[in-house]
Amino acid sequence: MKIYRINMETLSYTEEAVPQEWAGLGGRALTSAIVAKEVDPTCHALGKNNKLVFAPGLLTGTTAPNSGRLSVGAKSPLTGGIKESNAGGTASQKLAKLNIKAIIIEGIPQEDKYYSIHVDVNGIKIAEETELLGKGNYEVIGKLVEKHGKNIAVMTIGQAGEYRMTAANISVKDPDGNIRSAGRGGLGAVMGSKKIKYITIDDTGAPGVEIKDLERFRAAAKVFGKGLTSHPVTGQGLPTYGTNILVNILNEAGGLPTKNFRQGNWEKADKISGETIYDTIVARKGKPTHGCHVGCVIRCSQVYNDKDGNYVTAGFEYETVWGFGAGCLIDDIDIIAKADHICDDIGIDSIEAAVTTQVAMEGGIIPFGDGEGMINLLGEIEKGTYLGRILGNGAEFTGRAMGVTRIPTVKGQSIPAYDPRAVKGVGLTYATTTMGADHTAGYAVATNILKVGGYIDPLKKEGQIELSRNLQIATAAIDSTGLCLFVAFCILDDAEAFQAIIDMINAQYGISLTADDVTELGKFTLRTEREFNKAAGLTKKHDRLPEFFREEVAPHNTTWDFTDEEIDSVHNY
Repeated sequence: MKIYRINMETLSYTEEAVPQEWAGLGGRALTSAIVAKEVDPTCHALGKNNKLVFAPGLLTGTTAPNSGRLSVGAKSPLTGGIKESNAGGTASQKLAKLNIKAIIIEGIPQEDKYYSIHVDVNGIKIAEETELLGKGNYEVIGKLVEKHGKNIAVMTIGQAGEYRMTAANISVKDPDGNIRSAGRGGLGAVMGSKKIKYITIDDTGAPGVEIKDLERFRAAAKVFGKGLTSHPVTGQGLPTYGTNILVNILNEAGGLPTKNFRQGNWEKADKISGETIYDTIVARKGKPTHGCHVGCVIRCSQVYNDKDGNYVTAGFEYETVWGFGAGCLIDDIDIIAKADHICDDIGIDSIEAAVTTQVAMEGGIIPFGDGEGMINLLGEIEKGTYLGRILGNGAEFTGRAMGVTRIPTVKGQSIPAYDPRAVKGVGLTYATTTMGADHTAGYAVATNILKVGGYIDPLKKEGQIELSRNLQIATAAIDSTGLCLFVAFCILDDAEAFQAIIDMINAQYGISLTADDVTELGKFTLRTEREFNKAAGLTKKHDRLPEFFREEVAPHNTTWDFTDEEIDSVHNY
């Protein structure tokens, strides 16, 4: 295994051996360790002293089911703290097969020029890029597939990244040439600050991933795969309806944030539900189930077509549908799909863009329910107008610019898709995660709403602190393996499947980790991230939800009622 370090100031690279301290790390654990060690926490996130790190997970590149996730790390220009953003697609597996432990990109070019980076068995090539500047991600990927062939992996930024908007993401080509995103935290802006338009990866002739005990690995992978396909969530619900299955579920639970978090359910929710979208996809001959990377057995993604059967978007996630839908009071699923397509194309986090739209509606720029107005606002971002540059910097920036007080953010990042007053476990995650408001950092919805891994009443405080804490630790570990976070639904209920993950790692590396070691990996990652954030100036006061969550939310009329001391105790690990 090796690390490539790319210096954009000198337009050169070096190949380095993996230091012993990073040898047992992968994915999020590795990106956070590198950022924490090498980046000054007080630096400007878009300046020369920030670094952008790409790392496959510990199991990535193997035949382990659902192991194709990529971790991208840096100091976040959106939160001001450390950031790991996670994506599917084809890039991670190709990096792993090339025996690349991580790519670290540092510095800023001396000239005001953009560049491309190509990675293959021979190393790194850095070239000036002019043809694809100002182009959207779909055109970039299409042109690069024409040039290199359909098996090329692509990581690219759209116009939002070129403008260095703090809600910009990094888009990753999936096996069908569509887009997955390292969405949150503005890492596309960091890539844009390094003047990199795109990175291509060709694993032709790659040596592949070494597995010390192949027979043992295959046996464990079989157990793990069986666990995923037999679990009711990962084997039935998600493959059939995708993540949008949650729309009706959260609506019934009173946790579907509606009209910028004013109420917890919406009478029109069924119009944007997973069931409705499924029927629409089937009728239009799209794909109701689809994998975002090779080896995915959950296949919760899908391909959504318009009324004429033409492709619109893939990976039409619950959080995006919620944000542009219930959050904005828009019930036209075709408008929402168009918004998702634009976000993918211009390279902006669809969650941040959706909540920003809600805040803009709050500020009177357009009225709630104005679907065409929403599309026009996204067009302003694409064009980089004055209004677009405000919107492209996220909900908090937009709210400040418009004098809005109802801004649903934590550490500058938008709160997604689950009302913390009605799903209190995930509210604690929003408040305390190192990443800014992020449901994936400790997905308490599983236990609060779906009754996976037991059940803790989502409307009561009891048990929520321990739930959020334990899930944040477990998530940091899962993010380090390269496994999709959705495997957690299975392993929370299936001890044999959880053990199979440990068995696969042990067989691959010839080691003997225990469950306690995996837990410690999660704790190590969180401690590393918290120390960085502390040095960056983030304090306990930043681990708080906005004050308007003290208001009651219908239909349960619950409030956010945790004390500061209770919130702070989540970090007792």
